[in-house]
Formats: sequence, structure tokens, C-alpha cells
Amino acid sequence: MTAAETMQGAELVGVGPPPERPKPAFSSSDRVNFFEAIPRVAYEESVWRQPSPFMRSFLINDPAAIRRVLIDEVENYPKMEMERRAFRALFGEGLLSADGDTWRRHRRVMAPSFDPRSVASYAPDMAAASVEFADRWAALGAGAEVDVSDEMTLLTLRIICRTMFSADGADITELTGSTLQRGSDEAFKFNLLDIVPGIAQLRMRRRERLMASLFAPLDGSIHRLIAARRADPGKTDLLGRLVAALDAETGNGLSAEEVRNEVLTIFVAGHETTASAMTFVWYVLSQQPHWEARLHEELAQVLGGRAPTEADLPRLSLTRRIVEETMRLYPPAPGLSARVALKGDELAGVRIPAKSLVGVSSWVLHRHRRLWDSPDRFDPDRFLPERSEGRPRFAYLPFGGGPRVCIGQQLAMTEAILILATLAQRFRPRLRPGFRVAIQQRVTIRPRDGLPMTLGPR
Repeated sequence: MTAAETMQGAELVGVGPPPERPKPAFSSSDRVNFFEAIPRVAYEESVWRQPSPFMRSFLINDPAAIRRVLIDEVENYPKMEMERRAFRALFGEGLLSADGDTWRRHRRVMAPSFDPRSVASYAPDMAAASVEFADRWAALGAGAEVDVSDEMTLLTLRIICRTMFSADGADITELTGSTLQRGSDEAFKFNLLDIVPGIAQLRMRRRERLMASLFAPLDGSIHRLIAARRADPGKTDLLGRLVAALDAETGNGLSAEEVRNEVLTIFVAGHETTASAMTFVWYVLSQQPHWEARLHEELAQVLGGRAPTEADLPRLSLTRRIVEETMRLYPPAPGLSARVALKGDELAGVRIPAKSLVGVSSWVLHRHRRLWDSPDRFDPDRFLPERSEGRPRFAYLPFGGGPRVCIGQQLAMTEAILILATLAQRFRPRLRPGFRVAIQQRVTIRPRDGLPMTLGPR
């Protein structure tokens, strides 16, 4: 494949040489794209010192240094307390907010529910929900316009409810979606007041009270389903597995409140991130006709018009690479949790004083000039085995890294591939002419003003 073929297509939003002197972004407004405030030097240096009037702050882009922060010296780099409290307000004491022995126990208990055999058992529901969604799109009629960002949120929410709760999930899908949307909007609406001593504590307590009130109706529904699974342990959906799971070391399971916390964590991690990834997949394909055509060729050869199954995944290699490359350019969670150095350290030859803030941004890392060839080019074939050989493990972090790497990464990839293979066989979504895509970041990234696309048939 020639470079000209690889580069065929329109320029993608957020892709291209970063500005040398970007405009600062201090506002918490939804209209601000914080990535536009990152200067070119951050994409070129292994460790970039971020200007901050409040504390020393470093962005780490060296894979060996990232490994040191996430694995080798993880005890020296705990998450920021403010961020942990925000996650606890949203999810309770779940995998995203717990630390120490609590986190390790939850991870051990939950791991079997996300192993390859378990993920394979969820695949039929994922595929069936995707087929039903394709039928729903078809019923809208030729040329219908939809907001693909909203549509992918709805589809992934239906899938996670179906895999989590079986048939019971249909009753709380809408309640879950609206609660999580409002909760994440409020929980991570930070600005400079959130780091001012005294005021920050007041704002956090207000946020925690608001979360408790907002989640009360959903909590009641989830606890009723947990009680039903305890009374009928025969169900093998994801909720049933969590309720029945036992810690291999202690023989104990999770309490009802702990199951509730992990259910909410799985909902956000399991549907919001996949929805973000799939939204940008459709956007990228609409701008890259060469890669879209190659995708259609693979789907025709492997599936021939039928619905995909879990057994088809090994042969849908380009489909997988398109998802992987989209997540390189548009990582659903564009930044890992910020850490605070308890003791002084050295990262990639740079001295990190104690109490410094240390961050890893997958948005920057995935575009870094020292780590990627032609990083601004959309090229799924960079994930071919022969081109991936020798790439550092911590150069690509769509699901995080280290002990806290996303427990559901295989589930998310399976879901994304099945969705893409199902819908792309029947539709070619096209961006509304003249519409300008802009990026908004909260927990995940999304198109700020939605993604209006016309559902053209194949």
C-alpha cells in the first residue's frame, strides 16, 4: 500500500501538527477543548513540565517511565484524593476508586467474570442487540439522519444492560442512562475553585450529596435485582456471576453494596468508553473512503451478509485494526488518573520532586513524535503484527496499563468489533455536509455538538 493510498481521505478533527504556542484553556465550559491548550513540545519531549501556578506538574511520555509510575513504583504514585472522591461519589468504593486491599480483593473476585470464556458467553447477546439496532436503523428509512453519538450511547447501553441483567435489563435501561449521564456531568465538572483550600472541600461535599440524591432511584432498582439473583443463583448473566463470585483467597464474596458499586463502574467503563470509540469509528470511516472500502471487502469475504459471531473475531483482523487505530487517535479515556509523587524520583532522566503531580495522557502519548511513525496519519495497518513488533507496551494505552488496566478490555473490544461488523454491512453513515466536528472531554471524549450523520445503505 502506498503512502498516497494510506493518506486518502479528508483531514480528521484533532489530527495534525499541534500548535507551537496554543491558547490557554482555564474554563470548565463545555465549549473548551483542553487538548488545544497542549503545545507541540509536549508531543516531542519524554517528560514535559506543565506550567502551573499551584504545584509542579509533569506529563510523562516515555514508556519506561510510564511503567515505573504504573507498576515498578506504583506505591509512590497514588491517585489524587480529589479524583478518588469524585469517583467514589459516582461509583461508590468500586474498582475505579478503591485502593489497597479493597481494590485487590474486588479485582480477584471480578476477574473470572471477564476472562475469555465469560466474554465469549456474552457475545451472542452483543451480536443480537446489534442486529436489532440495525433493524431499527433500517426502519427509519433511506436517508434518515441520526446523531451517531447518541445512537452509539443507546446501543452500548442496551448491550451492557442485556449482558448484565439479561431480560431484566430492559426495565432500567432508560433510568440507568439518564442517571449516569447526569452523574458524570456533575461529578467531573471541575474548575479552579476545586483546588482552592477550604472552598474545594465545600464543593466536593456538595457534589457528594448531589450524587447520593441523584442515584437513589437507580440504587433501589439495582439492589432489587441483586436480591433476585441471590434468591435465584441459576442465572449466568454478568450480575449473576458477580453475586455468586467468591474470592479464591478468602472464600468470601462481595456484599450487596459492593456489587452495586461494581455494577455502576462496569456500566460507565463498559458502555461509555465503547460508545465513544464507536462514535469516532463512524466519523473516521466517513472521512476515509479507502479504509471504509477495505473494511467492506473484509466483511463481505468473512461474513457474506450474515450476522457476526464470536467465532468470526479472529478473521475480522482489519475490523479490529480499525477500532485500534481509531482509539489511538481518539482514545475514549484520553488521560489516566493523575498521580502525586510521595517521594522524589527520576523519570526518563528528569528529576521529579516530592509532591509533584504526574500525569499520563493517552491523547498525547498516542501522537508522540518519538513513538509513532507519521502519528497524524490514520493507518490501521500500523497494528499489523509485523509493524507492531518492538513497539513498547506502554506506548499505546487505550485501556490504561499496569495492575489497574481495564478489567473489561477484552469485553469492550469484542463488543466494538461485533457492532462495527454488524452495522457496516448494512449502512454507510455520512457526516452532515458542512458540519464541523469539535471534541469535548469529560470522563471520555465525545463530539461536543453531537455527530449528525445520514444513514446511507450499503
